[in-house]
Amino acid sequence: MGMKSQASSKLAEVTFIVLDLETTGASPTTGSAITEIGAIAIRGGQVLGEFSTFVNPEMLLPEYIINLTGITDEMLIDAPSIKEVLPEFMEFIAQHQNVHLVAHNAPFDLGFLKAAANQISYSWPKYEVIDTVKLARRVIDRSEVMNYKLGTLSKFFNTQALPNHRALDDVKTTVEVLHRLIERLAGHQVFTAAELKKFMR
Repeated sequence: MGMKSQASSKLAEVTFIVLDLETTGASPTTGSAITEIGAIAIRGGQVLGEFSTFVNPEMLLPEYIINLTGITDEMLIDAPSIKEVLPEFMEFIAQHQNVHLVAHNAPFDLGFLKAAANQISYSWPKYEVIDTVKLARRVIDRSEVMNYKLGTLSKFFNTQALPNHRALDDVKTTVEVLHRLIERLAGHQVFTAAELKKFMR
């Protein structure tokens, strides 16, 4: 599908790859690494596929990360390295057409993925990216919610999935939040990928 047809695609025709990472810390620039990747591909409300794996960060986890995520060093010791995982994850994304990547606080996740790609001398492809934090700020007034954290939006929309700092569970929550945010876009006359891109500027 070419760029022109991609941009004019109705949102129901777009493949959203909703993703979430768990990591050893706040930033790849300070030596933090990915410990878990979760992703779900959806189009028109239908699930097209799932991706979920632990990643061995090749370092010990800080105590606060163990407490936050419930992920332990023992759970990661036999997990594949990012060198093994990232090509598989990139293939999972590439098998779909008309892709938009979606994440809650997308700069965090994309920062780690791009750093990991660079680390193994891969070129991270250019994708349209939707940050559900940014989108929520555009369509939900601050009088309706205290903040735009995933847990807050999960309660606001009464999602079935609940965020718990595990990658795939957080992705499932983000999928539900995304669908509810897209419902609100109609009130802003946003119906296509191009209109969404313009709306998010």
